[in-house]
Amino acid sequence: MEQEQEQEQAEAEAEAAEAEAPDHTAVRTALWRAMHLRVDPPPHVIEDEVGLRLVAPGTHWQDRPDMDPRATSGFRAAVVARARFIEDLITEQAEQGVTQYVILGAGLDTFAQRRPELASRLRIFEIDQPGTQAWKRQRLVELGYGIPDWLHLVPVDFEAGASWPEQLATAGFDPARPAVVVSTGVTMYLTKDTTAATLRQIARLAPGSTLALTFLLPAELVDDGDRRGLRTSKEGAQASGTPFISLYTPQEMLALADEAGFRGTRHVPGASLAERYFADRPDGLRPSSGEDFLLATT
Repeated sequence: MEQEQEQEQAEAEAEAAEAEAPDHTAVRTALWRAMHLRVDPPPHVIEDEVGLRLVAPGTHWQDRPDMDPRATSGFRAAVVARARFIEDLITEQAEQGVTQYVILGAGLDTFAQRRPELASRLRIFEIDQPGTQAWKRQRLVELGYGIPDWLHLVPVDFEAGASWPEQLATAGFDPARPAVVVSTGVTMYLTKDTTAATLRQIARLAPGSTLALTFLLPAELVDDGDRRGLRTSKEGAQASGTPFISLYTPQEMLALADEAGFRGTRHVPGASLAERYFADRPDGLRPSSGEDFLLATT
């Protein structure tokens, strides 16, 4: 009986530890960004090993199957391309006087640690599940980065139906001032109704606010050479308990944004990021197709 109780306690503690850690997708994204520096020659689209330090995956992390330099090169390139696109957008908006930056589903975002000279001019609000935020806060302190007063880690229990706009306001967000709101690698895990509701909430932000949101395309709109990779990603997501729920055509996503009340909407194909950041590379590194951006303004 005592052994059974000890086993049950050990299992409960293991489940609690797992709940506190970031999800597998966030970890994989952080490691791909580090792999870009380790295996791809310059020029590097973005330089980020902070996520690797946060995760601390051990000495053999590069031997993981999902880190295979050749098999995952397209995904790795797509991840760094979208990160660079967001940072270029933030830089542009900051120069125009926007001072609030909201990251929905922040995961292991490291902009605040890598770009403190720009980040310190902003009020940054990272929104994610309470367990993930607690874990990240602890790791930032342990590694010496700390939590500066302009960085707000906002815990929101989405599963319990908590309102992220309310939590955002409690954290000090000023709804009367424009903001940049970013959500990357999230919409495929949400129902279309949830995404539509989120768009409506963001569309009500102060005039001059900008949303940058990624979405996955249906297989028939993905380049032939990338469809196998998309299928593998879907199978992996399913196996890890985070299945892809929603895919969108560009027209469908633009219609959702229009219906939500945005004043301006624009589709940014992933292919355009390839041309912007990977043109004329001698190594031939190119992002895989299948993930595009919605840009919308209030």
